[in-house]
Formats: sequence, C-alpha cells, structure tokens
Amino acid sequence: MTAPLKTRLGALLLTAALAAGLSACNRDREPAAPDAPAAPGQPAAVTPADAAAPMAFESKTAWADVSLTLPAAIRTQTDLHARLYAEEVRLLRQFAEGAQGELTEAGADTDRPKYEKTITVTAALETGKLFSLKRVDFDYSGGAHPNTLTSGILWDKALKRRLGLADLFRKNTDLAILDQALCSAINAAKRARVPDSVSIPLNGPPGASCPRAADTAFVLAPGTVNGKAAGLIFFIGAYQVGPYAEGAYEIAIPVTGFRSLLAVAYADDFAGQLLKAGDVTPVAAVRPAPETI
Repeated sequence: MTAPLKTRLGALLLTAALAAGLSACNRDREPAAPDAPAAPGQPAAVTPADAAAPMAFESKTAWADVSLTLPAAIRTQTDLHARLYAEEVRLLRQFAEGAQGELTEAGADTDRPKYEKTITVTAALETGKLFSLKRVDFDYSGGAHPNTLTSGILWDKALKRRLGLADLFRKNTDLAILDQALCSAINAAKRARVPDSVSIPLNGPPGASCPRAADTAFVLAPGTVNGKAAGLIFFIGAYQVGPYAEGAYEIAIPVTGFRSLLAVAYADDFAGQLLKAGDVTPVAAVRPAPETI
C-alpha cells in the first residue's frame, strides 16, 4: 500500500471514530423522549404494577383495625381493579390515621375501644357491557353503635369508566316513574316489617321521605336470563326512611317498570324477570346491631 493511500485511509478512520464519539456524547446529553399523552377522553394507561393490584388489604394498629376484600371477578377488569384498590386503601389509611388522632388526643379516655373499618366488595352482576359490584362499608368510630353503608359500583367495560344511574337512561329523561316505583316498594317493605308504620311520601321531611332513584346507590339485579340485568337493586340505609331499629333496605325494581327509559347503548343489557321484586334485603342485614348503653 502506498504512503498517500495509507494517509487517506487513516484520515477516514479517524473521522469515523470522532463522529461516533460525538454521536454517543450527544445521546448522553439528550433527554429521553416523554411518553405520548393519552388521547383526549381516553383513560390513563394502567401500569403492570397497577394491574397486579392485590385482592385484599389489612392493617392493625393500637388505634384501628382496617381491611379490604375484593372479589375474584374484578381481575378481568384491570383498570377498575387498580383504581378501586388504590382508592379504598387510601380511604382505610386515612381512617386509621384519624383514629390515632382521636384516640390519643388530650383528655381522651384511655379505655376507649379502638376503631374498626371493613370494606367488602362483592360481584353483583356482569352483562355484555356492564360490570356491577356491591360495596359494604362497616364502620365503628366510637359511637353508640357501628354503622354499615351499602353502595354500588357500575363500570362500563369498553369505555373503562364508572357510570351513574343517569348514564343508563336517555339524556334528560324524567325518572319520576322510577322514583314512584321505588317509593311504593319501600312503603310495602316497611309495612311488612312494621305493620303499623305510616306510609312516607316522595317529598316529605328527612327521615320520613322516599329517596329519589338518582340519589340512591344501586347495583344491577340478576334475573331469569344469564348475563342480563332484570332490574335494579337500590340501597336505602338505616335512618333514611325510618328509625335506626327498623334497619336498612335493599329494594329490587323490575326493568319492566322503566325499560322505555333506557339509553339505546344499554337497553340490550336488560332482559328477563327478577327472581324476587321488592324487599330483597339479606336476612342478616334486616336488623342492625343493637345500640350499646
């Protein structure tokens, strides 16, 4: 190889090496490209860690015992699973912190029993588009008796978002028919428990008035057709329509009473007949725990 050729070849190799080194330096200095934002209206992506959310949570301290139990069926809805677990655990931790503050405050009785909060979520019904869960929140915070609040969670599986009662019906629909059906069923249930109870109206005073359907927690009600909702079950708490001793109510309203009001998007998720209409309160929940003296 001649001297000029060697010189030219050496220069080319040196240039290539310098270019590669400069490129590597520039890569080290360049910030990583940010993740692409979610499209408008789309839920945030669920990370693998979120998708692997546990099925239960428990914590016991000197001031409070708290726990959460989720149903196995929620594993199929990873977005809901991750969000619900995070929400409930955050709530339980706040409760435990509050218990510590209350039970250790100046002048607090040292023999006061510690607080307790237990959240139990169970599967109510799954249809083609909807996933319905029942949530029972047992809470003892040092009062005369514990309180239990029952509510519902309704999830659109395709849209990956929670729904309210209004979402099931056509836009701007008047739910007066459903309100009246719920009120009539509540009064029938009250008379069955307390024969001499006085009927309550829709627009009475607090504690002596039927709740509006849109303001009442609910779940989808199973019926004679698998994978379809035959109606709705509404949860009315103790004190809401009568004295505490009367207990809470779970009232099932058949879809036949409101089918014409359903939104087109969800109409096909309802079919069949309820296995039982009216008062479907579990026996164990009919009477609350007696007040302590």
